[in-house]
Amino acid sequence: MRFGITILPEYPWAQAAPLWRRAEELGFDHAWTYDHLVWGGLPDSPWFGTTPTLTAAATVTSRIRLGTFVTSPNYRHPVTFMRDLLALDDISGGRFVCGIGAGGDVDARLLGGPDLTPRQRYERFEEFTELLDRLLREDHVSSEGHYFSARDARTLPGPVRTRIPFVMAANGPRALRLAARIGQGWVTYGKPGDSYDAWWASLRDLSRRLDDALEQERGSVETFERHLNLDPQGFYSLESVGRFEDAVGRAAEIGFTDLITHWPRPTDPYRGSLDVLEQVAAEVMPRWP
Repeated sequence: MRFGITILPEYPWAQAAPLWRRAEELGFDHAWTYDHLVWGGLPDSPWFGTTPTLTAAATVTSRIRLGTFVTSPNYRHPVTFMRDLLALDDISGGRFVCGIGAGGDVDARLLGGPDLTPRQRYERFEEFTELLDRLLREDHVSSEGHYFSARDARTLPGPVRTRIPFVMAANGPRALRLAARIGQGWVTYGKPGDSYDAWWASLRDLSRRLDDALEQERGSVETFERHLNLDPQGFYSLESVGRFEDAVGRAAEIGFTDLITHWPRPTDPYRGSLDVLEQVAAEVMPRWP
């Protein structure tokens, strides 16, 4: 089991830098930040850019993997985003992970344009991901799409290793198949339920659906990372050490390989105590090598 922590990009860097350093010191395997223009959970909060934040985080850490949680096509183009990713991967020494999803409702409206149906948003997500995949593997890329195009896009210097890994957010059947075909991992928030137990039941169902997609696309379910956001709406895994331990045990039974919580905040969402975070890192995480 690997453990990740999400640090929201709401802090000036003088306050944020110690959090990223501390995440590495506490032994987390990966650290993430949200990729939004405005996040619906904190619409009135200060908010800083994702790629500059991760670039700065790379300069104050040396081991921990760094990622977007998650990038979407709401306000990004694969060609311009490819340049940011190559720089991030280079500066971090190959520690960057690209989380990708279809995107949230708030960002989807900010730049204007027509409202998209769920089907159209998936189709845009698929087109975005497929073109970004090509741009990170090839040079002189040309593509004419409905949402995104590229004309002889140069991609030098290219990634510092094999293509930057994609961890893909997916719940629906088409998105799960896309994740199985292109991704190196999957991340899910689960599906809303009437209770905490219902949320876990949705995760068991989604995991089985992912197995089916992997068998269909790859012929095997092995060596595919499965990331879980441990903090569904209305629940916070770091509310107590006991709650975190319970969540880890449930996730392990389902087959998740990577668990992601959020840095505790003084107010909702993710209201919590730094003492609980440090106790979890010292006592719970080492028991799940």
